[in-house]
Amino acid sequence: MKTLADQYPVSDACRALDISRSGYYAWLQRSPSKRAVSEQVWVSDITYVPKEEGWLYLAGIVDACSRRVVGCAMSDRLTTELPLDALRMALTHRRPPRGLVHHSDRGSQYASQAYREVLDRWRLKPSMSRKGNCYDNAMMVSFWATLKKELIYRVRFSTRAEAYRSIVEYIEVFYHRVRLHSSLGYRSPVDFETMSN
Repeated sequence: MKTLADQYPVSDACRALDISRSGYYAWLQRSPSKRAVSEQVWVSDITYVPKEEGWLYLAGIVDACSRRVVGCAMSDRLTTELPLDALRMALTHRRPPRGLVHHSDRGSQYASQAYREVLDRWRLKPSMSRKGNCYDNAMMVSFWATLKKELIYRVRFSTRAEAYRSIVEYIEVFYHRVRLHSSLGYRSPVDFETMSN
């Protein structure tokens, strides 16, 4: 409505949408909801998980507001496809607004043409850590540390399939729904997003 206000009287638009004028004006004065604030910044990174068969590489994307892992992918190979798979998962499940900031480190996978093309196609704003500044991506590094402390260092994975199942279960069942976050008022990411809607 706001974008069409110069073409149509507010009273006509309110009548057409079956909302009150006072409600529309009150909405204009409100701060954005937590859900709207969510999905403004995603942070991303790649880590590795030891297993008896060798390394398993893990790419993740976390919503900076809700701390929810919105994209995740695993592979035996550290290629551009790995973070691209995590990004595709995030885009498919979240459908982010244009202009969302996508932050990563300066890794070659994130700087690749293929990765940049997907960001451009979805009109996401790429952001990369400053050279030599490890604090820029601290939120994502903190998630990896939590995952490793609460799961990876406690279990010895024999196979990729075993590691994959355990990591997915940890993220989807425990981290998203049970684990409380002080930054979210001691709520889980799912509870925080539910309250914000």
